[in-house]
Amino acid sequence: MQKNKKRPKVVSLFAGCGGLDLGFINAGYEIIWANDFFPEAVETYEKNIGKHITSDDISKIKSSEIPDNFDILLGGFPCQGFSIANSNRSMEDERNFLYREMLRIVKDKKPKMFLAENVKGLLSMHKGKVIKMIVKDFEKIGYKVDYKLVNSADYGVPQQRERVIIMGNKIKKENIFPKTTHKNNHITVKDIVGDLAKLRTRDSSFKTKGKTIYNHIARTNVHDKFWGRKHKVDQHKICDYLKKWRNKKGISTKKVDEHFGYKHTAGHWFRKDNGSGSIPKPEDWKKLKKLLGFDNKNDKKVTELELKEIKFEQSLRINNWKRPSDTITATGPEIHPNKKRRMSVRECARIQTFPDDFIFYGSLGNMYKQIGNAVPVLLAEKIAKTMKNNL
Repeated sequence: MQKNKKRPKVVSLFAGCGGLDLGFINAGYEIIWANDFFPEAVETYEKNIGKHITSDDISKIKSSEIPDNFDILLGGFPCQGFSIANSNRSMEDERNFLYREMLRIVKDKKPKMFLAENVKGLLSMHKGKVIKMIVKDFEKIGYKVDYKLVNSADYGVPQQRERVIIMGNKIKKENIFPKTTHKNNHITVKDIVGDLAKLRTRDSSFKTKGKTIYNHIARTNVHDKFWGRKHKVDQHKICDYLKKWRNKKGISTKKVDEHFGYKHTAGHWFRKDNGSGSIPKPEDWKKLKKLLGFDNKNDKKVTELELKEIKFEQSLRINNWKRPSDTITATGPEIHPNKKRRMSVRECARIQTFPDDFIFYGSLGNMYKQIGNAVPVLLAEKIAKTMKNNL
């Protein structure tokens, strides 16, 4: 108990699924209260980190409802309005001013230090006027404020992720940022997720080499693929063909799903209504053939692929084994180096340096969004350790 009392106390705003908070916990801090407005992220946070998180609009939470006497306020305030990817960003975008909720709570609660994180575009927005406005606002309430653009890859995160870190304190000390540790020896995509490359994605958790893998699920819809089928395939005919062999074997759709570790995917192989049916991927086709024992007549047309020409666009980024990943975004992960699918949720989580036992909840799109919005855990931990020296 005595040890817990000595841990610096933290309140976290816009906590998301908890990347920033987990880094601070790993560095020896205690998170006493957190908040976010994204229900699935709150569920993920609650089940992995703790029940001290609330789910509400921060603008509707009174300062008196937040605990007193904490040391640091964290706030990765929403960045959509600031993002350089948003060509329509402006100072009128209401999301740009959510930092003022953080300002209000810093002013009312007077923590020793605060930390905010945001996108690179914040520095250039309105020719630098926005970042100057933010710094000035916090200086007015008695804080020494500094900011720095950091690249996560320089700190051991396998990702080229540039973010602005804003740090402030009222204890009359210099704001110290962590020193780079991997400037000339970046961790690569292969280093961090290479062992998952040949493991089939699936909805359910599974064991491999004595270790449980969670959330190894990925987007594989057709516009994500670069390897397309070489031959034209009639989904209705394949459906009838597979249903015939499944009936011969006497296996239910549910049993097929369980065999593959899917929730509903296999069911779409045996349906053709409303255009919702699908054809198994080549690797699934081969496994299904072993299960149902069907003949060879459709093997070639279903399993033969060819690499199709692609046109460049942001959603068609391909990861490279030999270098760090590009920024993991909230909208859609990069294509896997095998060019057959997107990076899985677990692969994205590893690239954001979440531990393998950190489980994400919600729909596939929401899981990607939670991870893309998070601060890399390792970067957060290194910042937290540096701030701890000041405390």
